[in-house]
Amino acid sequence: MFSYLREKLTGDEDDETEQEQGKPRCESTDDTGDEAKGQGSKQGFLSKAKDAVLNKTIDDDTFDEIFWDLEKILLMNNVAQVAVDELKSRLRDELVGEEVRRGSAESELRGSLRDAVRSVLDEPETSLLAWADEVKPLKILLIGVNGSGKTTTAAKLVHYLQGNGKTCVVGAADTYRAAAIQQLEEHTDRLGTKLIKHDYGADPAAVAYDTVQHGESAGKDVCIIDTAGRLHTDNNLMQQLSKIKRVSEPHLTLYVAESVTGNDAVRQLEQFQDHLSVDGVIMTKADADDKGGSILSVSHVTGAPIFFLGTGQEYEDLEPFNAEDILERLGL
Repeated sequence: MFSYLREKLTGDEDDETEQEQGKPRCESTDDTGDEAKGQGSKQGFLSKAKDAVLNKTIDDDTFDEIFWDLEKILLMNNVAQVAVDELKSRLRDELVGEEVRRGSAESELRGSLRDAVRSVLDEPETSLLAWADEVKPLKILLIGVNGSGKTTTAAKLVHYLQGNGKTCVVGAADTYRAAAIQQLEEHTDRLGTKLIKHDYGADPAAVAYDTVQHGESAGKDVCIIDTAGRLHTDNNLMQQLSKIKRVSEPHLTLYVAESVTGNDAVRQLEQFQDHLSVDGVIMTKADADDKGGSILSVSHVTGAPIFFLGTGQEYEDLEPFNAEDILERLGL
């Protein structure tokens, strides 16, 4: 993930690829030299920008000229226009009127770009484990469109919480999809976790209520309520989701989104927010996202921080979101 975007920003090829080809990275000691000589035919944005601004005071026209390349790179990688505009604005404030010095040009530009990207990667103020330490039972409602991976994510959350000493109960509030309850039951059986379920076609709000009641009476640390996928355009299902939320009174409503859908993930979340408040996001299939633009965009555009990244099919493939990890993957 992010290898393509990193390559475009910095001109760096993956170390693994270089080792396979037996071609060690060639570094020039002359900061004003042709960076392309050390990086094959590729010259990343940072190198191009460095060559353009050495020993100059950056004015608005110079900034617009060299950072047009950055805008194209970000848009090509599914970064939302609003997030692109924010990145450029922050870079403009930091760089215009400044002189980039010989010998430190690329590091200065890299640092400025790092700070700008960091500013749009909003992490939750309180981690899920901190929530679970403060509130018992912590009530989590999982929502999202069809096929986003809510049921698997529910199982991964159970595994993550159990690994950190928390007990869970799960509510199968998707009472419409033919195999939804069975699928969730298979997960909870493997994980040794209590499942609250009703018959297919039952009122999902009743399932959510019973899940919370069990969590409270049994002294569970966390209640996780899995819901049916739905589109924002289906008013009946959205009203039903609002009812589930009213009945269960979750502490956290987490939207489950696929990273690979790019800007669609941002638009879908915005549309859900028109109907009910969303407290955070879990991005699934982050391992299959070779661009990463939705991860850069979703929290900034929607105001909902990212709690976790799903990075595979196993229970342990759920990583707490860490902005520093994203910056490292981008080579910043």
